[in-house]
Amino acid sequence: MSEDERARILDGITVVDLSTFVTGGFCSAMLANQGAEVIKVEQPGYGDAVRHSGPPFIDGESPYYWTLNYGKRSLELDLKNERATEALYELVEEADVFIQNFRPGTAERLGVDHETLREHNEELVYLAISAFGQTGPWRERSGYDLLIQGMSGIMSVTGEEGRQPAKVGLPMTDLITAMWAAFGTMTALYNRERTGEGEYIDLGMLEATLPWLTKQAGMAFAGEETKRMGTKDPVLAPYQTFETKDGYLNVCILNEKLWGELCEALDRPDLPEDERFELNADRVEHADELEAEIERTLGKRTTEEWIEIIAEDAGVPAGPVYEVEEALNNPQIDARGTVTEIEHPELGEIPVIEHPLRYDRAESGFDLPPPLLGEHNREVFRDLGYADAEIDALAAEGVFGATADEE
Repeated sequence: MSEDERARILDGITVVDLSTFVTGGFCSAMLANQGAEVIKVEQPGYGDAVRHSGPPFIDGESPYYWTLNYGKRSLELDLKNERATEALYELVEEADVFIQNFRPGTAERLGVDHETLREHNEELVYLAISAFGQTGPWRERSGYDLLIQGMSGIMSVTGEEGRQPAKVGLPMTDLITAMWAAFGTMTALYNRERTGEGEYIDLGMLEATLPWLTKQAGMAFAGEETKRMGTKDPVLAPYQTFETKDGYLNVCILNEKLWGELCEALDRPDLPEDERFELNADRVEHADELEAEIERTLGKRTTEEWIEIIAEDAGVPAGPVYEVEEALNNPQIDARGTVTEIEHPELGEIPVIEHPLRYDRAESGFDLPPPLLGEHNREVFRDLGYADAEIDALAAEGVFGATADEE
């Protein structure tokens, strides 16, 4: 099958996305990458708040906004305007998926709750994302990534022992929630193919995060204490970051075979003979002593030298700690074509990180740059069958906001 013959899996699926920031934004970007048409509905004149997240800005645009919004079209709608709400209902009638991440109760006040939209499209997959879900004593609380990292237990096990809890450097719980959101949307669409019925998905960030606790949850179930351990692992050793002569090296030992191979690569036959380090359980119990012994050896060579010795020659899992710039630009990423460029309507070519799903029989990828605010106001309604004069009338009625660009 040639590339020209390969369709994208979500070709023909239309997503109306009223969400802001990451939880809904990254979800709809994932769907766009698989071929869905995503219409990003934004507040006139201001847009998604992530547009203003910075510095840095590049000619007034936030690169952070780019990373969440490739592949979408932007439509300004003033949902306090009755005619704009009616126009939204027209979009919903032709849509497959509707996404919002309002605090519970807001969708009802705006007239975009599930029951209302279901009257316009019974087959709609409706995704409601919030901090704590639509039920429970905390349902009306607002919440963002930092709060959820704290309340999910992630911060309690992140950072150095005896130091202040630390958050993961990425907006981790936002992205976890976005992954569940995309997964839930896809499974609901699949179920609709079987049953012909739409679906309502209630997704809370806190409960979205808890399944990812895995080994720490297992320790809690067993009555074991969980704690901050730096880069050490609570159930495996050595499985951590070590200092070398000029930097850092991650080493991942999951079984006794790899432990023996590491000791051979380090020319440390004494280590597996030491009763403190003989088995994994012993090494976990004596992790600090083990760290000191291994770093005594690793400190004699550079990170690059050790990667050649340990990873390339011995085949033991080991690798460097890259800066973000190095992570985006290295021979492996270049060979895979992961970071590419896309043409922006005002800035020329801008970078894009492609999503990682590579199919034999389907295509994927972004075909649109992050949209300018209201860039597709007219285009979206032309696609609905509106004549230019009718779109002019919508603009005159303030559907796109008082100052929206009508082009």
